Amino acid sequence: MKELLDEALRQGAFKAAFLQPEQIMLSADFRAICASNQCGSFGRCWMCPPSIGPIDALMAEVRRYPHSLLYQTVSAIEDSFDIEGMFAAGNAHAQMSQRLHAHAKVLLKAPFLHLTCGGCHLCAVCAKRANEPCRHPDHALPSLEGYGVDVYRTAASAGLSYVNGQNTVTYFGMILFGECV
Repeated sequence: MKELLDEALRQGAFKAAFLQPEQIMLSADFRAICASNQCGSFGRCWMCPPSIGPIDALMAEVRRYPHSLLYQTVSAIEDSFDIEGMFAAGNAHAQMSQRLHAHAKVLLKAPFLHLTCGGCHLCAVCAKRANEPCRHPDHALPSLEGYGVDVYRTAASAGLSYVNGQNTVTYFGMILFGECV
């Protein structure tokens, strides 16, 4: 398992920590937050609600895995109004998550579940918007919040800071798994 943590750090994670299942804080309330569509992806992305399935089934799926690795990236931004910097940091986090995902396929025995920060960032425009199937089903990563993960409380239970200083933005991802190779 240490190889997975080391790989997360090699791929650009700021910090990473293993969690016990009881450290993952879940709440169905996050579906309502997703449904408010503040990010613009609700119903418009294959990896976001409601397309990913019913919240109770998703939370049960998270609970099936005995091991998980929570990782974070931290990026500098100009100030708390730097929306472009936040989007750039989100895209950098998504690219890092994809690199880690490729390594996880080698390190872990199937199946595993890889969740990351809000919405899939593989395509500039999700195929869902054109009523087409996902273009990259083997690489698309669903969101932590879409699965009901309370990222703030989960990060705290892992000893990872949700806020990492003024003029920074922090994003999280999580790999849930059964066994390592």
